[in-house]
Order: sequence, then C-alpha cells, then structure tokens
Amino acid sequence: MYFCIKFKFTLCFMEYLNEILGQLSGILWGWPMIVLLLGTHIFLTIRLHFPQRHILKAIRLSVSKDTDSDGDVSQFAALATALAATIGTGNIIGVGTAVALGGPGAVFWCWLTGVFGIATKYGEALLAVKYRVASHDGKMLGGPMYALEYGLGGSARSNTMRRFWRMMANTFALFTAIATFGIGASVQSNAMSTMGYETYGIPTVTTGVLTTILAATVIIGGVKSIARCCKVLVPFMALLYVIGCVVILCINSSFILPAIRLIVESAFTDDAATGGLAGSAIIIAARYGIARGLFSNESGLGSAPLVAAAAQTRNPVRQALVSSSGTFWDTVVICAITGIVVVSSILAYPDIRVEDGGVLTRLAFSKIPYIGEPLLVFGLLTFAFSTTLGWSHYGERGTEYLANTWLSSRTKRHTMTDAEAAKTVRRILACYRILFILTVYIGAVISLEMVWNIADIFNALMAIPNLLSLLFLSTVIVHETRKYLWRDNLDKA
Repeated sequence: MYFCIKFKFTLCFMEYLNEILGQLSGILWGWPMIVLLLGTHIFLTIRLHFPQRHILKAIRLSVSKDTDSDGDVSQFAALATALAATIGTGNIIGVGTAVALGGPGAVFWCWLTGVFGIATKYGEALLAVKYRVASHDGKMLGGPMYALEYGLGGSARSNTMRRFWRMMANTFALFTAIATFGIGASVQSNAMSTMGYETYGIPTVTTGVLTTILAATVIIGGVKSIARCCKVLVPFMALLYVIGCVVILCINSSFILPAIRLIVESAFTDDAATGGLAGSAIIIAARYGIARGLFSNESGLGSAPLVAAAAQTRNPVRQALVSSSGTFWDTVVICAITGIVVVSSILAYPDIRVEDGGVLTRLAFSKIPYIGEPLLVFGLLTFAFSTTLGWSHYGERGTEYLANTWLSSRTKRHTMTDAEAAKTVRRILACYRILFILTVYIGAVISLEMVWNIADIFNALMAIPNLLSLLFLSTVIVHETRKYLWRDNLDKA
C-alpha cells in the first residue's frame, strides 16, 4: 500500500512538474523571444547592408579550402557539421505542424525568417572566429562564450561589467552543455526508435543499441571525426530528401502555382483559405511560421558558431559567409520546398487531413508509389542521427569552456602546468562523451514529453546571452565586414 501511494504521488508530481515546464517553455518561446530573435535578424540585416546579397559568394567559398590557415577542419566540414545539427525533423515535421496550426501562410513567414536569419548566422560566425583562442593542445575554440568574455568583458570599463559578461559566458556554456542531452541526445534517439517501431515494428531497445554504437564510434573521435562523417552524410541525405520533394512536385505539377499563390495570399489576408485548408488570421500564420523558422535554422541560438570557430579560414568574414549559407540551405531552400510539397499535396489530394501537422509531410510522401514512405523514413533517421553528432560537438565545447574556467580559477591557488591542465580537460571531456552516449540509449527507450520541454527551455536560455553579444558587438561585426567584404579583401588574412 505504501509503495502504491508513493508511486501515485510520484506520478502526479511528475505530471505537475511537466505541466509547469511546458508553461515555462511556452513563456520563453512566446512573443518576447520571437520579437527579440526576429528583431535581431532585421537589425543586423539593415546594419550590415543586406549580407544576403552575397549568398552566391558564400556558397562558392563553402566549397573552397584555406588549408594554410589556422583551424582544425575545412570550411565545408564546419558548415556540414552545423547543418547536421540544424537540418532535422524541424525541417520536415515542423513545417507540416506550422501549416496545420497557422495555415499555408505560415510557410511564407518561415521562409522570410530564414532570409533575415542569414544576417544573424553571419554575425555569429564572424564573432566566433574573431574571438577564438587556441587550447592547451592546439585546438581552436570559439563561440558566444568567448565573444562574451573577450569581446564584451575585455572592453568593459569596470570590474562589475567584466564579471557580468564572464557570468553570461559561463551561463551560455552551461545551458549549452545541459541542452545537448535533451535536444541532441535523448530527443533524437527517441525519434529514431519511435519511427522504427511504428513503421517497421523494430523494438526500441534494438534501435537504441544500434544508434548508441554508431554514435559512439563517431563521437569518440572528436570534432575531426564528426566533421568527416557529416561532410559525407549531410550532402547525401539533403540531396536524397530534395529529390523526393522534386518527385512529389512533379506529380503535383498542376498544383504548384496555386500552392505558391495560396501561401503568399494567406500570409497577408484574413480570408478563409480554399482547397480544404482552414483559414487563419495573419497574426497566427506569422506566429507559427516565424517560430518554426527560428527553431529550424537556429540563427540566434548560438550553436553553429561553436563549430564555425574550428574552421580553417584566413579571416573571420570568410567563415561568416560560409556559415550564413547554412541558413540559406536549411530554411530558404529545404523548408520552402517542404512547405510547397505539403500545401500542393493538400490541394491535390482532398483526403489528406490537416488537423495533425505531424503526419502531413508523411502523407505527402506516401503519394510516391512504393518508395515514398521508406524514403521519408530514411531521411528522418539520417537527419536525427546527424543532429545527434552535431549537438555532441556543441556540448563538448560548452563543457570544455566550463572546465577551462574552473581550471583557471584553480591555478590561481595552485600551480598547474599546461600539460596537466590539458590532461584534466581531456578527462572531463571523456566523461562528457560517455554520459552523452549513455543518454542516447536512454532516450531511445523512454517517454520524452518532459525532456522536450526541458530542451526547449535551455535552448531559449542559450539564445539570450548570444543575442546580447550580437547586439552589443554589432559595431565589431560592421568593422570586420567593412574591412574584408565591403573593401573586397576576402583573400587577405
């Protein structure tokens, strides 16, 4: 009886806690965060004279090499790793959800958010390379925490402000390290195991074991191993998914222009949509479209700069341009194609119900005979796995920063050589990798509603210090842009 009562109490407490976490997540990802993120996108776009104009140059630079420059991986490898973490279920399932909740107009606002988000992703990467440092063992380290500590903290006029910016740097690193166990490990492995079970009846334990082994094989090798894997996996999986979308658009060819027209018109009108789609107000379409776009490309979150800092590049602007192309591919291209596929399929097939956004993309792919659904499942599995790899690197960088901060305070009291410090950091990172890999397995076999809420909360808490660094260091971003891009000095160090 005692244990029964205790179990019921624990269950009720967990349900209550999950409800509170859900409410907190809703507050953090509500209109204030959307306004802050989108406002930063627009502010940097205007102040940097629309860096979106240079997207073709950015794409060209992404496939070039700066082998003689400082860094651990090529520019393309850094981009592929960042894309591995951003291209995922948000691009596929998330767009369908946005259409279901906000109407077809949400696709337009999602796309527009990606266009403006290019400027923010550019600024993040620029600061990451500008303020990166070399570790004890020669690795290049950078990201929002270094921009906060050295960029803002280094220029602060008072000790109080220096301590404040150092605290914000540690806050970002801590939230990144914690968030990676949610959005990077458990959520992705759970998505893979659930998909395998629901589609092919594969036991979740089996999927969990296989995913854990594969993840461990790549992650233990560090950033170079992750980059090598992502460099091959990301282009392949993205190309395969786009080919599937193109096939669907060919099948729905007569509905493409009506779908595009409906998407644009629904973004700016309150009229009820046609073709079986529920009408939605402009504000609702904008809310869900913007929120999905922001969540999809991670511009402003501060995650992508963590790998951009490791790129071999002769100056900050070159890698900034390369990183900005990631938002272009992620949202402007893939999310847009997915949105047109979903809306055109709804128009073409009246039997497709729009109430459940989670299955809209799946239903659209099911219209491809024989291979449609397996193609989507394979795409979702590879997307989720690559996201796991990308976020494992982000967590390592956050953990390493916290470890170095702890060691620096410790060496003020005790003497420690650089070799001893490097050895200690390696041990801490080894512990992190083991814990991350274990979380991959745990996530595959448990329910994750609470984990989703926790992940969303920590992602929002990551974004706040990163956005502060972007806004307060916007003058530095402009100066570097003028020096290398506006004066056509991209080839100079």
